[in-house]
Amino acid sequence: MSAVIVAAVVTQLVVSMTRTAETGGDVATVVANFFSFFTILSNVIAAAVLTWAAAASLSGRCEGSAALPLSVALACGTTYMIITGVVYNALLRGITLPQGSEPVPWSNEVLHLIGPTFLLLDLVIGTPRRSVRWRALLVIVSFPLLWTAYTLIRGPLVTNPTTGQPFWYPYPFLNPNSPGGWGMVIGYVVAIAVAFIVVGSFTVWVTRRRSAERRRPMR
Repeated sequence: MSAVIVAAVVTQLVVSMTRTAETGGDVATVVANFFSFFTILSNVIAAAVLTWAAAASLSGRCEGSAALPLSVALACGTTYMIITGVVYNALLRGITLPQGSEPVPWSNEVLHLIGPTFLLLDLVIGTPRRSVRWRALLVIVSFPLLWTAYTLIRGPLVTNPTTGQPFWYPYPFLNPNSPGGWGMVIGYVVAIAVAFIVVGSFTVWVTRRRSAERRRPMR
């Protein structure tokens, strides 16, 4: 799954760079924008954590104290991917993108549907992970909060390479220049923050419950 995700990310990046170069656009800005999408970052994190998990499994290091950091990392990656899948399919799937920036169809499905579904299934029916403490929720939500701050600070400092507008935001619901203005942005930020807390709590709860069931003596 990690290899599939990496292939999807690299394919979309190469296509985006090629399209930009062919039209004489700013490739550096497009690359920076590409890695400013939460979708891309969540998939890169997921691929890295899945690779870590595979290496740990093959080396027999999935037990004991060494498994705890991996379990926390998996909780982070799983939460981010579930949110990515839910937000995209609920809010963004039907939005028409500017001509020349259309995603690669198979890559788009891997990043927004197949990858998130795999991480969710791995959480609930895969090999039970080590139980993580509830305070891990602080680690889980810290990255999305930092990304949101980065996005809102960077947005007005970047010229949109497709439309030429003096701002660029990865998602329309984070763009204060939209009709809803800052009120809309703040509403979405609050809603998404709540979603991260809810999904992160669900992820931690599942790891704790499945770990407890595994330790429970058989009768």
